[in-house]
Formats: sequence, structure tokens, C-alpha cells
Amino acid sequence: MGRARHYASNAERQAAYRQRRAHQILHQIPCVQGDGYVVYQGDALACVPALAPCHHVLTDPPYEPAAHTRTRRTRAVLEGRAPYGAIPFAPITDAQRAFVARLPCGWRLIFCQVEAVASYQALLGTTYIRTIIWEKPDGAPQFTGDRPAMGYETIVCAWARPGRPCWNAGGKRGVYIHDVRDGHPRVHPTQKPVPLLKALLRDFTQPGEVILDPFMGSGSVGVACLETGRRFVGVEIDPAMFAVACQRLQTVERQGTLFAAS
Repeated sequence: MGRARHYASNAERQAAYRQRRAHQILHQIPCVQGDGYVVYQGDALACVPALAPCHHVLTDPPYEPAAHTRTRRTRAVLEGRAPYGAIPFAPITDAQRAFVARLPCGWRLIFCQVEAVASYQALLGTTYIRTIIWEKPDGAPQFTGDRPAMGYETIVCAWARPGRPCWNAGGKRGVYIHDVRDGHPRVHPTQKPVPLLKALLRDFTQPGEVILDPFMGSGSVGVACLETGRRFVGVEIDPAMFAVACQRLQTVERQGTLFAAS
């Protein structure tokens, strides 16, 4: 008697192999999950391909190499409240940039310096839609006084599904005005304000959808997701920052439970 076949086709066999391989990868990665979120501590480039597809991506990848020079100063450093210290993570790599630009989803919303927009646009090709602006009313001035201060940050927007983009804000301009300091403790050097992230989620996504942040840092995107009724999947390579993100998400989860009970 011949050996029983377990798969109807070679495609099914390959799909089953990929599923087993994904399970093996994820089983080796530290994971914390709660009501509406699941986060992984590891390298996004290895972890994310093993995850189920998400609806959209909202992420702030590592900074460009130019931001890691000693010419970049923070207000705390120049006012003498903190010593100079290098940004505590490596600059973005070509592999990381290409990885973000090719994630399968609907919207890809990618924070970046304006100088990096052209690089992302080249990678995104026809999926590129527009670059929008986050204006920072409380941004640091130019302490050297010899050039204009950088009072904004750019967000590259790409739509990777067939058909017209799904956008909730009608004719609204792509300019978001939010202070850097949003009342949350600043626990990450490039932490984004939660009100800004909530505004982006409301304009670009729907309640109940799954939002991925493969470079989640202190978990601000996850906090914004939970507070706006979205589900969140995050990945962070730094164990210390991963612990901070878990603590913030658990706090929001407890607050939501209290509000629901009341």
C-alpha cells in the first residue's frame, strides 16, 4: 500500500510547512498579551514574517545616521540639565527600511526625517500616497541661533491594498499639530505623543482593526490603539524598553476594565 497523502496539493504542503515554521519562531520569542494587544520582544525582521497579517502599520523606525552625530543636541543637554549622550539605539539600516516599506497591510504610516522621504518613496513605488506633517508647537528652538529650528516631523503614507485608499477625514489637510509633551512620562528618547497617534488612528483606521508597530519602543502606539478601540501587535528588540511598553499597556488595560465596570 502506498503512503497516505496528508495534503491535497504541493501548495497546501508548503503552506503547512510555513505555518509550522512560524509557530516554531514565535514559540522562541518572549511574548506578553492582554485584552486587545499582543507584544513580542525580539527582532522585528525575524518575528513579523511569522505573524498573521495585520490591517495597518503605524511605526516610528530608528533615526537616520545623521541624527546620531554630536551636532544633534537636545534642550536638556544645552540647558545643562543632562549630559550629552548618544541616541541609545543604532541608526536605521537599509534592510529595516526595505522591511517597513514592504509590509503587507493597508496603510503604512512611517515617521521619518524629511531627508528620508525620497528613500521611502523609491521603495514604496506606486503604493506611495503622500507625506504628511506633524507640527510641534513646543519643539526645541535652534540653540545655535545660526539657522531655522526644525519644528516638524514627516510621516510617509502608503496604501498597499488594491483600490482606493480608505481615509476617514474627507478633505482634511495632512497637518497634525500636537505638542511633544503630552502629559505622559517621557521614557523613550523619540517618544511620540499619544494624542497625535490617536488622531492618526481615527483618520486612517477603523475600530477593531489590528495595528502593527514593529519598532514599538515604549508602546505609545499600543496605548493609542487601546484608547481608541483598535487591537495592537507590537515588537521591540530592547528588553528594557519592552518591559516599559508592557507596563504601560497593562496600565491602560486596567483603566479600561475599571471604566467598563463603572
